[in-house]
Amino acid sequence: MSIQDKVIYQLYPKSFYDSNGDGIGDLRGIIEKIDYLKRLNVDMIWFNPFFVSPQNDNGYDIADYRNIDPRFGTMADFEELVAKLKAINIDVMLDMVLNHTSTEHAWFQKALAGDPKYQAYYYIRPGKADGSLPTNWESKFGGPAWAPFGDTGNYYLHLYDPTQADLDWHNPAVRQEAAAIVNFWRAKGVHGFRFDVLNVIGKSETLVDAPPQIESKTLYTDTPIVEDYIKELAANSFDQDDNSVTVGEMSSTDLPHATAYTKPENHELSMVFQFHHLKTDYQNGEKWTNMRYDFNALRDLLHKWGAGMSQSGGWQALFWNNHDQPRALDRFGEVSHYRIRSAQVLAASIHLSRGTPYIYMGEEIGMSDPQYTSMDDYVDIEAHNAYKSLLQQGLTPEKAFAIIHQKARDNSRTPMQWDDSANAGFTSGTPWLRPTNQNQVNVAAELEHGQIFDFYQQLIAIRKQNPVIARGDYRPFGEDIDWLYAYERHLDDTAVLVLNNFADHAIDVPLPKDWQSGKILLTNATEVTFQATVTLEPFTTLAIIHN
Repeated sequence: MSIQDKVIYQLYPKSFYDSNGDGIGDLRGIIEKIDYLKRLNVDMIWFNPFFVSPQNDNGYDIADYRNIDPRFGTMADFEELVAKLKAINIDVMLDMVLNHTSTEHAWFQKALAGDPKYQAYYYIRPGKADGSLPTNWESKFGGPAWAPFGDTGNYYLHLYDPTQADLDWHNPAVRQEAAAIVNFWRAKGVHGFRFDVLNVIGKSETLVDAPPQIESKTLYTDTPIVEDYIKELAANSFDQDDNSVTVGEMSSTDLPHATAYTKPENHELSMVFQFHHLKTDYQNGEKWTNMRYDFNALRDLLHKWGAGMSQSGGWQALFWNNHDQPRALDRFGEVSHYRIRSAQVLAASIHLSRGTPYIYMGEEIGMSDPQYTSMDDYVDIEAHNAYKSLLQQGLTPEKAFAIIHQKARDNSRTPMQWDDSANAGFTSGTPWLRPTNQNQVNVAAELEHGQIFDFYQQLIAIRKQNPVIARGDYRPFGEDIDWLYAYERHLDDTAVLVLNNFADHAIDVPLPKDWQSGKILLTNATEVTFQATVTLEPFTTLAIIHN
């Protein structure tokens, strides 16, 4: 099965199911829920990191790439999980965090102890002559991107948390280590790899200040050498497998780079994650702001990337949700009155598009953001840093909290809601993060009488049964109609028109003559007819097929 046919499920192990009552999801918990994963009928599961980690950034600060963190289980548990998933034709994708290591990693500790070999693994630099930091770069988590390297008087680079030290990929030994880590997991039957923040590994050997009014990320994102590094990593590891599936997390990338990373003849990656569409509720490009999303900007970005990748031969991952984003239902839907229909429109709009769709844990039952009331409810370091920063900017605690409530990463990290019990059926202990609305939304109720899980199953089946969905091109449609996100898919003599109404009111869509004689492939409307015009009720999706 090619990447075009696959549907991938993202599972956040810490929040999926807790088998031992310690409040943290684990590998045995996933094993216990395999029947649920089989029922959804996905092809591959991307697991967020469960490697040894101090968990300062929820596992993206790795202290040992080759061992399972005891809080999640054992290597025997992992091997059993892989075997049981393979038995039901579900492959495994692991998260490779190779831009940085935890400062607790043995490499960094040896560097601190004075070993020059391992000091060369990291960006360790002296301060400037005036005593200031090596550069003016900002950490993506706030504050400077440099921290003191022990008591040496030097500093080490951390683009993220101070406990995440950036690796220097100019060092061939670092690149060899990266390939060896991938090969370790390949030997255990893993053929899927998601590479965290991969397009920032190409920092220069000589680091310089960002010019005034220029963000430092422009100096190290998508630099030419990134492609060289990916090609080398591929040749030395995953590209040796015919069935490998790889995806690079490419924040702030653009179409030309994304195309280059993913064109098959370049032997780099299968696909990329890009996030431009998930920044359409950023006021003036700033994440920590409180505004409703701009639909026109969202539609235009989806068309730009859909048509651009189609025309260039690149391939993208399609997604609304992940562990770093608030729930899409709250951002782009209307949870109060149209939760089910909003979920269905969001699902159809990407599952019928060109690319590989990803389902984030809980999305398939319509989970939404938790109704937290205090910063004490949040765990994520980024949210707490942002809250402090907003207060320092002069916002009231109420306004600062409202922004956190809208944008925090923990919104998507709350436990999977299995039933309506006090802890949502996630744990017999105290959950590491508190669920809030399991009375309204949970797996048991959804499987018994819900309409979202079944809709996802229909979408997965349609992709597998209709080559035009898996392999067809992408052509924007109805770009001048407010609140309509629509596109055509064409392959040989078959075509599909997908219409999605993102509004809480009905809209009329004129239909060209070719489509008036088509058949309904999928809709969430109870009744729909079309001639020269079709009326789409609030949050309605309609897919028409003709040959």
